[in-house]
Amino acid sequence: MIRVLVVDDDFMVARIHSGYVSRVPGFDVVSVAHNGAGALAAVADLRPDLVLLDVYLPDMSGLEVLKALRDVDVLMISAARDVPTVRQAMRGGAVNYLIKPFTAVALTERLQQYADTRRRLTAIGPEARQDDVDRLFGVSPRTAAPMPKGLSAATCALVADALREAGRDLSAAEAAELTGLSRVSARRYLEYLCAAGQAELRPRYGTAGRPEHRYRWLG
Repeated sequence: MIRVLVVDDDFMVARIHSGYVSRVPGFDVVSVAHNGAGALAAVADLRPDLVLLDVYLPDMSGLEVLKALRDVDVLMISAARDVPTVRQAMRGGAVNYLIKPFTAVALTERLQQYADTRRRLTAIGPEARQDDVDRLFGVSPRTAAPMPKGLSAATCALVADALREAGRDLSAAEAAELTGLSRVSARRYLEYLCAAGQAELRPRYGTAGRPEHRYRWLG
């Protein structure tokens, strides 16, 4: 269950928002606060996963509360629609911003999006690849560069696997040895992977002559 703290100075609005949250599967309202001090105390005491935070509070701004919070996610909910306020919320690390009045459906969509992001983070493991991060931030997948004539998708996948599993940069000769290809063929596939944004060229400079071309997997 994702534990939620609802913060709103209006008692009735706080009750309505709590009802909205409680009806979303996987979410549980652990407490309600009606001012900034109460919100900070509740977070320190209950350690919720998510705070639904209003901007207009009687003792301090919700933006001030946002700046003071640590180790908790915040979804701003407010009638404030001016761009400076929204910008400050974004800079403060709010995961989303919902303008009042809103429907139960609108809040449900934001909560489900938040839950989906948490699941993705858990599924990634201890380290993220760039495509994992892109999906989390809503970035569209990179469009693959056209495969040059004479290259095959199956062989390209073989080279990509060898480069990824090596866990270090490889020269074309090393990639050729791992895949059974000629050095020239291995280099063509490595160059394609660089053009597609899946690998990078990392020149290694020696004492003399041209640098050795080495390739590292990006994912």
